[in-house]
Amino acid sequence: MGFKCGIVGLPNVGKSTLFNALTRTAGAQSANYPFCTIEPNTGEVAVPDPRLDRIGAIAGSAQIVPTKISFVDIAGLVRGASKGEGLGNQFLANIREVDAIVHVVRCFEGGDITHVEGRIDPIADAGTVNTELMLADLASLERRIVPLRKRATTGDKEAREEVALMDAALAALEDGKPARLADIPDDRRTAFGALNLLTSKPVLYAANVDEDSAAAGNALSQAVEAMAAGEHAGCVVISADIEAQIAQLPGDEQRDYLDTLGLTEPGLDRLIRAGYDLLGLITFFTAGPKESRAWTVPTGTRAPQAAGTIHTDFETGFIRAQTIAYDDFVHLGGEQAARDAGKARDEGKDYVVVDGDVLLIKFNV
Repeated sequence: MGFKCGIVGLPNVGKSTLFNALTRTAGAQSANYPFCTIEPNTGEVAVPDPRLDRIGAIAGSAQIVPTKISFVDIAGLVRGASKGEGLGNQFLANIREVDAIVHVVRCFEGGDITHVEGRIDPIADAGTVNTELMLADLASLERRIVPLRKRATTGDKEAREEVALMDAALAALEDGKPARLADIPDDRRTAFGALNLLTSKPVLYAANVDEDSAAAGNALSQAVEAMAAGEHAGCVVISADIEAQIAQLPGDEQRDYLDTLGLTEPGLDRLIRAGYDLLGLITFFTAGPKESRAWTVPTGTRAPQAAGTIHTDFETGFIRAQTIAYDDFVHLGGEQAARDAGKARDEGKDYVVVDGDVLLIKFNV
């Protein structure tokens, strides 16, 4: 089950530097000029989860397989992108293909990196990108809603319901708000998502700071955090330059380098987890001598559908799932001990998987 986060922002704010560090590759060219990233680059990144290592150690697994999330480095946007300026059309098309947006904003002064608009103002930068996305959504909705309104007047129930969703989105956009802040009933959220509006996607702001501000942030990043809170978006303070340096160090030297900066963990770990949380995802585990593996499913997934992420046959022939809570698995010392203590439960088709569950699927095809 694949999930993609698109890394976006104005040119020269650190998108490709961040992407290179994320993927531990030099696949995205970093250069001090706009549009150095022309084709989106995609990299899969393991989601940091120390629980998996503990489960694998207890199970004596020969292999540890983490769950992954994909990041896509998308070409920089400029003012007028909604009308095709710069690489606007390509930029917008690439964003439509991702599940969530990591919006990088520049929160550092000085340096030899040229800002495309000649000033350091992360709030204005975010506004430029968000405005272009909202304008693109407005144009899309205004184009699509006309024939739907005609169908709705003939008594087409499906058309009426879709028009209602579009009207709610239009009301938010015309008020200068992203579509994700539209007033949509909970039971219509899935249908609303099917409209595939750019500004309905969840957003995580990455406030890219200098090395000295990596631990505590600065005034610019604090302004971004306040903006994100007002938009119901996430925010992570990160130094792309530091992360790029960490990515080049051997594992045993990374810890020492972080200590000298007053950091407890790489910012990328926080960003990856935040992206995972942003998408409303949880992790369940399978464990055995051959391998221990983490699996990704949306919050609220039932046991048969979770089994289907392992193999389609598991969902088709699902009988039940032996379920052990992570804490029980670890504290008791594994599957057999959990069984002996009565902590291994057999759950049926209606069971909603909980983050951290260790599952053994029983099926028959």
